[in-house]
Amino acid sequence: MTDFTMHKGDDGVAVITWNVPGKSMNVMSMEAWPELDALVDDALADAAVKGIVITSGKPDSFAGGMDLNVIAKMKKSAGDNPAQGLFDGLMGAHGILRKIERAGMDPKTLKGGKPIACALPGTALGIGLEIPLACHRIFCADNPKAKIGLPEIMVGIFPGMGGTTRLVRKMGAMAASPFLLEGKLSDPKKARAAGLIDEVVDDPLAAAKEWVLSAKDADMVKPWDAKGYKMPGGAPYSPSGFMTFVGASAMVNGKTKGVYPAAKALLSAVYEGALVPFDTALKIEARWFTNVLMNPSSGAMIRSLFINKEALEKGAVRPADVPDQKVKKLGVLGAGMMGAGIALVSAQAGIEVVLLDRDQAAAEKGKAYSADFAAKGVQRKKITQDKADAMLALITPTTSYDDLKGCDLIIEAVFEDPRIKAEVTKAVDAVTDEDCIFATNTSTLPIGELAKASKNATNFIGIHFFSPVEKMLLVEIIRGKGTGDRAVAKALDFVRQIRKTPIVVNDARFFYANRCIIPYINEGIRMVAEGIEPALIENAAKMVGMPLGPLQLVDETSIDLGAKIARATKAAMGDAYPDSAVDEVIFWMEGEGRLGRKAKAGFYDYDEAGKRTGLSAAVKAKYPAAAEQPDLIEVQHRLLFVQSLEAVRALEDGVLMDIREGDVGAILGWGFAPWSGGPLSWLDMIGAPYAAERCDELAAKHGPRFACPALLREMADDDQSFYGRFGAQPAAA
Repeated sequence: MTDFTMHKGDDGVAVITWNVPGKSMNVMSMEAWPELDALVDDALADAAVKGIVITSGKPDSFAGGMDLNVIAKMKKSAGDNPAQGLFDGLMGAHGILRKIERAGMDPKTLKGGKPIACALPGTALGIGLEIPLACHRIFCADNPKAKIGLPEIMVGIFPGMGGTTRLVRKMGAMAASPFLLEGKLSDPKKARAAGLIDEVVDDPLAAAKEWVLSAKDADMVKPWDAKGYKMPGGAPYSPSGFMTFVGASAMVNGKTKGVYPAAKALLSAVYEGALVPFDTALKIEARWFTNVLMNPSSGAMIRSLFINKEALEKGAVRPADVPDQKVKKLGVLGAGMMGAGIALVSAQAGIEVVLLDRDQAAAEKGKAYSADFAAKGVQRKKITQDKADAMLALITPTTSYDDLKGCDLIIEAVFEDPRIKAEVTKAVDAVTDEDCIFATNTSTLPIGELAKASKNATNFIGIHFFSPVEKMLLVEIIRGKGTGDRAVAKALDFVRQIRKTPIVVNDARFFYANRCIIPYINEGIRMVAEGIEPALIENAAKMVGMPLGPLQLVDETSIDLGAKIARATKAAMGDAYPDSAVDEVIFWMEGEGRLGRKAKAGFYDYDEAGKRTGLSAAVKAKYPAAAEQPDLIEVQHRLLFVQSLEAVRALEDGVLMDIREGDVGAILGWGFAPWSGGPLSWLDMIGAPYAAERCDELAAKHGPRFACPALLREMADDDQSFYGRFGAQPAAA
């Protein structure tokens, strides 16, 4: 079976149809390129063929892009000289698309070619837009659900099959930048208005055939092939072009802090390509794309943010022998921010929700959170009023536990107090049947201890959401020692229903995410106590790819929460408690009322609207800067290693059961340097031998929290990697 087929009609139009067998959406493979090439050659050589239309056999889409599984393996399969192999392969693909673009026309007169149009039934992403951009005219169905764009930058690469060069020459660098540098996607009408496609019609195949049969020589010549072409917005050396590229460079470096190689490579390809003829620009694009593929960051990002994330979402760690556990009726206990958010995302997924709180006003307020969210959606035309009303009708605010009857999943989101959690657990057990699964949304309390209040520990599980629920993609599922497979399957199926990404970890204090993020926060606070400039701490974190510095993060989560966790942890650990130096700072700030953003005072100062105005002079006065400051790399290594080593320990302790969950969870849960692919990918990137050596240096200088874990030491001695040793995982259940 082939991906591309061709039918030559009696009207003289050859229709090349892309229809990958066994896939709901077309994706390009290495094997498919020669198929497309051969069909184009056939049609161009056939005197009976007047023109060509390239379309899709899928009813609602053209293509989802290049198969990222293939891209992830391209470097490995490129031979002994992978850079040359990659470049040659890319230039081969460029040759096919350039053949489509020139369509047999005379290179001097630009006449005698055959018109080639593209008919898109719907979504066209990545190579699914790069192929159409090489055609002479693009027709798309009026399909409001379709997405048109080049999202490659989101997974650590950039459009490298001519999309970058063609879009810039078609639109100009400034107009093309949102689509290239931000991966902006548009519906067909917006894509036409922006200039990505040419026409939006009811029947794109019919319209494309009609155009092909009436097209003239001039209709086939791309602007950049015509004599006298000038780039929209000006070439780089023109006054307007100069300002564009200076601004673009500043914007890219401001947003990426220099740690995302794809954005910088894309900008280089655009700038250098704009200075030379089109065919030379394609070579430049291919060289920069090769550069990105050779960088370990691109492979790590694709692996974690696409391949592994998708595998987890499809049920890679789901117990295979448990039947479907989709949630029909959900009970949410506690209508505060967390409970209200859980109710919102569940109702959005079409699940009936009972939202319970101690008094009706609180429960109604929890539902109002969804009402406000829906109203904004209607105002922005994201949803219709009918859909908003239908969603809100699914949420029942109440104070009565009797309303929980018939629920097949209960999620408790009350205060982090074991006594209160035990009370609500028993109250739920009194009204629900034996099959109901009970989940606690605790972020720190051990599941095994909380399960003691339940009449059936096998049905008791942790489902830890991150705030704000509607925005955060990760959900951490915690399996207690007594938790059964059906409870795990129920939690996973629910998380998939609400379109979040799940990870499953075993029970331990702080589970996985908080186990890693608390040391990051604490390391930043330790540095403040040591006299390291707060600005150095914060900027070092951002320059290594963390979305927030540790001091800003603790301000956002609140100082008093940190103090509460510190007291609880100290009580539980006794003499083994390692963070007294951190407590000194936290407890002082708590006593001063510097509780973070909510108090308009923390490590940062805030104005009356709660906007940060700068790092606090009061904190700096209490902990003045030391005369000698560490270098940037030292601070960055402390911040990255303290998280990554905790991830390794979680793997050693059996809290993490799958390294994919360790990396995906880190990026989606707290934003661990996405360019690295996650903490375990980062350790693979720098190599276990170096990582172990650096641990020893940091431990000698800063203490045992940097001590090299036994697993990492063993891997260093054997020169192993995490993905080499633990990476052979089944794809999905």
